[in-house]
Amino acid sequence: MAVTKVFVVYYSMYGHVDTMAREVLKGAAAVEGVEATLWRVPETLSDRILEKLKAPPRPDDVTDIKPEQLLEADGFIFGFPSRFGMMPSQLKAFFDATSELWASQALAGKPAGIFWSTGFHGGGQELSALTAITQLAHHGMLFVPLGYTFGSGMFEMDEVKGGSAYGAGTFAGDGTRQPTELELQQAFYQGKYMAEIAKKLKV
Repeated sequence: MAVTKVFVVYYSMYGHVDTMAREVLKGAAAVEGVEATLWRVPETLSDRILEKLKAPPRPDDVTDIKPEQLLEADGFIFGFPSRFGMMPSQLKAFFDATSELWASQALAGKPAGIFWSTGFHGGGQELSALTAITQLAHHGMLFVPLGYTFGSGMFEMDEVKGGSAYGAGTFAGDGTRQPTELELQQAFYQGKYMAEIAKKLKV
């Protein structure tokens, strides 16, 4: 059986998306025949600015990805914190660096999903997803939303929960709130769901 490779590619400044990404990775890796790998996009801010922003040190167990490495994957799940309702400049810079892949449409037909973190509901829980889809569309990638396949967890009303039909999500609040068990369950589910689809689409 050929191995299906799924890349979880993310940017995280304060750790919320990193936590979600690791759960997405676990979900993808739970699918038989799938090799899931965690990658982060390069930081574009200087150490001095990151210090001013009180950003914690980046985990040393995740490698920065180069655009050409995307060719190795059969499917992707991109994660990011929202900045004014859109992906942050770090992830946008990474996509900007994929122009050669875009020119040859080398990623066309590959499935991709997205997950995110916002400060609160009005911070872009759905807008961040909608604006991120443009990057996938220009590459010809197949956007794979969750829909309502997560079941009853999509209709939770007794607790605050991020995410939507577009993908898994979490609320960071003022930065002190961490992903809840339900949000992590949705992240795990998304990883598994995406991996299953990538496996089906692999020729």
